[in-house]
Amino acid sequence: MGIVYSRRFLRCLESAPPAVQRAFFKQLLFLERNLHHPSLRAKKYDESIGLWQARVNLDWRFYFTIEGHEYRLHEIKSHPK
Repeated sequence: MGIVYSRRFLRCLESAPPAVQRAFFKQLLFLERNLHHPSLRAKKYDESIGLWQARVNLDWRFYFTIEGHEYRLHEIKSHPK
């Protein structure tokens, strides 16, 4: 599966702390290999638009859609507790 980053996603990632950025790229490798990898805890976030949520770490999540053979990354942000 290919990865496509939206401009919004890239802006959010750039403003995220360096530790979050490193954790994201580790999680991205898991996503590329297996959407159901346990550390991702990927789940459908909004069924109506096909939006998924996956874990970066305990405090951050990223949001994506699956379109054909691509993961389209839309946003990465801190997760409210």
